[in-house]
Formats: sequence, structure tokens, C-alpha cells
Amino acid sequence: MYLFDTDAISQVIRRDPPLSFIKRLAHVSPEKQFTTTITIGEMVYGAYKSNRPEYFIEKLDNIIMPNIGVLSFDEGAAKVYGKLRAELEGKGAPLSEPDMRIASIALDKNLIIITGNVKHFSKVPGLKIENWLA
Repeated sequence: MYLFDTDAISQVIRRDPPLSFIKRLAHVSPEKQFTTTITIGEMVYGAYKSNRPEYFIEKLDNIIMPNIGVLSFDEGAAKVYGKLRAELEGKGAPLSEPDMRIASIALDKNLIIITGNVKHFSKVPGLKIENWLA
């Protein structure tokens, strides 16, 4: 099962999405596709920073949201997060707050993160990562 990060899932609403990404996505059943409330927040933020917020919100509401499961930062993820944050800070390898929360959800739910930000997420021990954008 897969957890799509912001840079990956936003490919779906691009004017000209990468064909290789779309083909790969089409081979994964919708029940195995997830994103997070953190990613949704990042996408809404990006929409309102753009010169066409209504367009991007409409795409989010009508194309992405009906076709993917959305996971929250819940108690299980919070416990993973606390341990992970302490571990990464102890190693001097901090991760951005949103990425750390997304990674915690993926670890807690045993999901593979789909992202183009492999460098960021590779700091997280035990996290399964795939880059479908390369």
C-alpha cells in the first residue's frame, strides 16, 4: 500500500502530468492509495499561494479527494513521531515538521511513501520509499 507525498500526488492535477507516473498509478487499486491530512493542507496552501486558487481547489476536491484515502496524524502516528523526532535530532539529521509527520504516518501504517523528495525521507530509518517521478 502506498502513501503519496505532496509532490507526487500533485502530479495528477498538472496540466501535462508525467505519463510514466499516471501509468504506474493506474496499476494500483484505489484501496491501496493513500495520502495524509498534512499533504492536503500543503496542497490547499499551494493553491492559495497561486494565481488560480479556485482552479486548484476544484481539482483537489473533484479529482484527488474522491479517489484516494486520507489518513490523519493519529495517536499511533504521534507515538512514532515522538520517537523518530528524538532519534533524528540526536543524530543531527532533523527533518521538516510536515515530512516528519508524513513519515510517522507511513511507518505507523506500514506504507511505502511515493515521493520525489527521496533525499529528505531517506533520513528516516525503516521507511520504505519509492520515487515514481524519476
